[in-house]
Amino acid sequence: MRLGFSTNSIGDIDPLDALPLLAELGYTSLALTLDRHTIDPFAADLSARIDRWRRALAASGMTCVIETGARHLLDVHVKHEPTFVTADPEARGRRVGFTRRAIDIAAAVGADCVSMWSGVVRDAAPGDVVWDRLSGAMGPVIDQAAKRGVAIGFEPEPGMFIDTLDRYGLLRDRLGRPESLRLTVDLGHLECMGERPLATRLAAYGQEIVNVHVDDMLACRHEHLPLGRGDIEFAPLLASLTAACYPGGLHVELPRQSHRWLETARDSAAMLCRMV
Repeated sequence: MRLGFSTNSIGDIDPLDALPLLAELGYTSLALTLDRHTIDPFAADLSARIDRWRRALAASGMTCVIETGARHLLDVHVKHEPTFVTADPEARGRRVGFTRRAIDIAAAVGADCVSMWSGVVRDAAPGDVVWDRLSGAMGPVIDQAAKRGVAIGFEPEPGMFIDTLDRYGLLRDRLGRPESLRLTVDLGHLECMGERPLATRLAAYGQEIVNVHVDDMLACRHEHLPLGRGDIEFAPLLASLTAACYPGGLHVELPRQSHRWLETARDSAAMLCRMV
């Protein structure tokens, strides 16, 4: 496993300038959220941005994963919209197109995976209709991932249509268990959603994990907390990941601590290194 940090947790500094500082602390992986201030997939100078980040990652000795959870990249008014379950087919198509671009970017920078989630259901559609929306939208994404040889890390997210490990399992089965569809797991979300015992639940999906987000959390409360400030016992979870031979990054994800990102990175590295 590799110590990792997320660009959505870096504030008050160009994330490119943060890479050498993170490397000095022992970080060797980056969860890179596509956004206007990192790699904007719609920018006129996209190729130059990709090249700049590829060179910066190599210079810092870092691998990366590509994250697609920018808050207002696709809609300046509504956070995270549109999604794979948005009612409007044209809007869903915008999410599909963006995600396919993300897959191309991941291939260009040599990322471990592209991480994504389902989205929040904002209308009164019955469950089978929402499943059809999600499955239909995921089809072109899976095809693009297979074509480019890029893994998809699908993340169960509290409050979204796919919110638990078992709901991810249902999606995987509905889609026919495609080889490119894997799992992004947020350790805090396990606690938030009451997936107990956490280490046992994690172990059940261990072979499918391609990306891990690390944060602390309280039961039934979706708030990313600094490590040691919530209810999670991290040692058993890290032991489960070790037993599953998970080779990827443990990406610290604490966006509400972005104003003190360097201190957060230092404290998190010290705590994780004691346990890994």
